[in-house]
Amino acid sequence: NYNYGPAGKAIGFDGLKNPEIVSNNSVIAFKTALWFWMTEQKPKPSCHQVMVGKYVPTAADQAANRTVGFGLVTNIINGGLECGKGDDSRVNDRIGYFKRYTGIFNVTTGPNLDCANQKSF
Repeated sequence: NYNYGPAGKAIGFDGLKNPEIVSNNSVIAFKTALWFWMTEQKPKPSCHQVMVGKYVPTAADQAANRTVGFGLVTNIINGGLECGKGDDSRVNDRIGYFKRYTGIFNVTTGPNLDCANQKSF
């Protein structure tokens, strides 16, 4: 996985020689998850930037129908597998979980929940 090298460098482990540490060490696993959520990986914005409204889509994003919202976060995380393919049960499940938790926290979901019509990064 191409994230292990940069994540390891950022938080202090050798992700290329010892990637299994992420699954074997809960502190490293949590740090890695936070690193992924918070870190922009060009051309992808960070998930955090998208969800807090700090990301402004580029011209390339607009041409690829990558609109700000939960669907763009799905694209950042799993775009090549789940986005731009029309209706997808995995995406629908993810949206269902998101709606459940936004309801529990009594916050709105915002627009653009799916990535069905987005080109992946």
